[in-house]
Amino acid sequence: MKGRILWVDDQIELLKSHVLFLKSKGYDVTTATNGNDALDLVREKDFHVVLLDEMMPGMDGLETLDKIKEIKNNLPAIMITKNEEESLMEKAMGNKIADYLTKPVNPSQILMAIKKIIDMSRISSEHASKNYMEEFHQISHRLYEDLEIKDWYDIYTKLAKWDLEFDEHPDLGLKETLEDQVRDCNIEFAKYIEMNYKKWLKEDSHLRPILSPDLMKHFVTPRLRKNEKILFIVIDCLRLDQWFTIEPLLAEYFNIELNYYLSILPSATPYSRNAIFSSQYPLELQETFSDIWNHAEDETSMNRYEEQMLKDYFEREDIIMGNGWEYIKVLDSKQGQKVEKKIKTLVEKNFLALVVNFVDILAHRRSESDVIKEIVPDESSYRAIVRNWFRNSWIFSAIKYFREAGFKVVITSDHGSIRVKKPVKVKGDKETSSNIRFKYGRNLNISPKHALVIKDHEEYKLPNHGVNTNYLIAKENFYFVYPTNYHKFEGHFRDTFQHGGLSMEEMILPLITLLPK
Repeated sequence: MKGRILWVDDQIELLKSHVLFLKSKGYDVTTATNGNDALDLVREKDFHVVLLDEMMPGMDGLETLDKIKEIKNNLPAIMITKNEEESLMEKAMGNKIADYLTKPVNPSQILMAIKKIIDMSRISSEHASKNYMEEFHQISHRLYEDLEIKDWYDIYTKLAKWDLEFDEHPDLGLKETLEDQVRDCNIEFAKYIEMNYKKWLKEDSHLRPILSPDLMKHFVTPRLRKNEKILFIVIDCLRLDQWFTIEPLLAEYFNIELNYYLSILPSATPYSRNAIFSSQYPLELQETFSDIWNHAEDETSMNRYEEQMLKDYFEREDIIMGNGWEYIKVLDSKQGQKVEKKIKTLVEKNFLALVVNFVDILAHRRSESDVIKEIVPDESSYRAIVRNWFRNSWIFSAIKYFREAGFKVVITSDHGSIRVKKPVKVKGDKETSSNIRFKYGRNLNISPKHALVIKDHEEYKLPNHGVNTNYLIAKENFYFVYPTNYHKFEGHFRDTFQHGGLSMEEMILPLITLLPK
């Protein structure tokens, strides 16, 4: 039995051949000739779909539908009518019908309408499973090829979209298979980065992948030189899969151009975001802003000078904007509301940089709270929270307002995040940094399987933190734990979202340009 159908029509006897056809296809069909009998049946039995004649004596189809929804709000209904008036169709749709057919109808029309409701999920799941397994093998074979960065962008995009697809089909049981494939890809991605990263740092930015210090030069400055007005938004810690959930919300208002870039290493805010706004690598930043970098109390305090770095960049590039520019960092909704209140003033500027911290703060709060960890247990729920936040946020409203003011909008992130699962012991003295996806300190060492070991900081354009300082950048989903109180911290950080390491999720980032429709 494929599904239970209730068909309500005052001339049901004339539709006997249709009913027999549906039964021959494996459906259990119950009939009723009036609205009252239909309501009794809905109370007594569980149906998968209701077919409703719009014109019936006594209680008509729309009235019957209203009362059915009072009993079982989620029961899908297909309205069948002779009336082709658009107003009736809109009224029926307003009552949340699942489909709308105009008489005369043939059995095949009825079957297709029912299949869309009852069988669509099953058919869609079967196709998703088949298509993924085909792509699974294609991606697996590609890992043995000589890949370029555009291939990695393509692979990660496919994996991210399959992750979203499986959100719609949770019963397929393919999430674990996908996670295993992502891990295999991250192993090869780490090899690719190790092989090419140092070379990229020496090449012209037009000959290699776009890196964090290149964003302003390639995607903002050229538009400013053309006197275009730009809203530049950095959503801290936004991943590609999270962007894909936000994209449909903006597609109604904008033509969307999606590009990609790579976060520098470590893929952490003090390095990657400072590199964006200064257009310099961390080693260059240490030299240019030595008073900031060398006297920072902690890494968080290194994020307080992005406006100064942006100002220095504009001066170096001799960029002058007649109506000026502004940099605003938004840490919470109250600050966001303040931005909304002054938005009429802000649209007078030529350039506005907005840093929005919600996604990153959510990741940090989740690490500290069992309650939030229960609300956001995995990547799927993280995506859902980010989408709901964006849909109801001040930033969505602001983007639409800036659109009306003729702004081009550029959205990106400074780094992504990865859910860490495998602890690795690492020894360090009290001067060693506290991050669990990357560390710097004296004479740090670890297996190359677990991390990229950087002994010469200058080769990676990383700042010098003292004699014999080296860096460890975690690969895959490993995370660093000190031997002291190992089990306590191993359990505390397991399954938390972290950044700073070497993975597709942390390094491959969306770079979106929104052009008003």
